[in-house]
Amino acid sequence: MSLEKPDLSGSTAFITGTTRGIGKRIALDLAEQGCNVVSTGKTSEHDDYGEDRDLEGSIEQTAREVEERGAEALPIKLDVRDADTVEAAAQEAIDHFGEVNVVINNASAIQLMTVEDMPPNRFDLMTDVNVRGTYLTSRAFIDHLKGVDDAWILTNAPKIKIDRSPGSAPYTWSKLGMSFVTLSLADELSGYDVGCNTFWPVTAIDTRATRHFGLGTEDDWRSPKIVSDTVLEILSRDPAEFTGHAVYDEELLREAGLADFSEYNLTEGDPAPMSAQMTDPEYARPE
Repeated sequence: MSLEKPDLSGSTAFITGTTRGIGKRIALDLAEQGCNVVSTGKTSEHDDYGEDRDLEGSIEQTAREVEERGAEALPIKLDVRDADTVEAAAQEAIDHFGEVNVVINNASAIQLMTVEDMPPNRFDLMTDVNVRGTYLTSRAFIDHLKGVDDAWILTNAPKIKIDRSPGSAPYTWSKLGMSFVTLSLADELSGYDVGCNTFWPVTAIDTRATRHFGLGTEDDWRSPKIVSDTVLEILSRDPAEFTGHAVYDEELLREAGLADFSEYNLTEGDPAPMSAQMTDPEYARPE
C-alpha cells in the first residue's frame, strides 16, 4: 500500500539544515507536493566553505532542486546559533513569501562521546546548534504562526524516555532539549491551532554523519525517505488536533496504513531499532 500524500500547494516551509541528508530529503519531498521551501544552512556557494569545503551540497543546490520540482525556493545562509541572524532570516522568508506556515527544526550537531572525553567547545556547539537553535528558530516564527492557517512547528528529535545516556550524554541531552522545547510549545500555543510535534526514526538513517561516525553498517540503516514521509504524514493532519506528540516514523506510518517498510531499507531485512533505543532503551517493535 502506498501512502496518500497531502497537497501542500500554497504552503511554505522554513527548514533548517537542508544542504544534505534528512533536511534536503524533506525539502525535496515537500516540494514534490507543491510546498515552497526556504532552504537554510551554513554551506553556501557564495563563500568559501571553510571547514565544510569537502562536503557536497549547498543551500543553493537544494533550492535549485526544489524549483525543478515545481515549487518556489529561497536559499538563506543561516547560523541557527545567532539570534539576530535567525530573526532576520525569519523576516526575510515572511517578506518574500508573504506567509510561512511550516517550521522544521532539522539542523543538528552530533558527537558521540563520554562526558570526560567531550571537549567543552564541542559540548557548547551541540548545545547551541541543537537546543538554542530550536529555541531561536521556533521563537522567531511564533507570533507569525499564531495568525496563519495550517501552522506547524516540527522538530527532528527523539522521545524523552531516559534520565541518562552513558557514553553519549552531551549529544543525547542536546537532542532531548530539542524535544523539550518543541513539546512545551504545544501547550504554550494550544490556543492558536499550531501543531507542535517531534519526529524521530526507529532505525539509524543513512546520512553523512552516520557514515562518518561509523554508526553501524548499511544493514542498520534506512534511507532519509522514511523520515520525509513521516513529516508528510504529519502535515496531512489537522494541527489543531495533532499536537504535542513525539512520533516514531514506523509507528506513524503504520498507523497511516503502511505495512511494508522494505522500500526504505538499504539491504534485505529490517534494521534494528537502534535510533529509538538511544533514548527509549526498552523500545521494541510490536509483534
